[in-house]
Amino acid sequence: MEDDIRMKVFDKTNNIVSRRIAGDLFLVPISGDLANMQKIFALSAVAEFIWDKLDGQMNLNEIHRDLMDRFDVSEEQAGADIKEFVTELLKEGLAREAAARQ
Repeated sequence: MEDDIRMKVFDKTNNIVSRRIAGDLFLVPISGDLANMQKIFALSAVAEFIWDKLDGQMNLNEIHRDLMDRFDVSEEQAGADIKEFVTELLKEGLAREAAARQ
């Protein structure tokens, strides 16, 4: 994961709800075209872990460290997973960059 993104902090937007169905976590946008079923996201265990950490407090470097502690993944794989998931969330308007911590 590039150094310029490591210290950034992200949080979830208000236009989404999460629902657990049969043990799986789904993200459901509550704005836009609600009939579009392709806008419902089923999260893997890694994605769910990252999603839970997007609290507007932890930077991606801290999430990266926690992800490596929780899952048996390399530093490179953890960084790639975080970058890919956060990029997708930003693209879909499900997350936003939070104000920098003081």
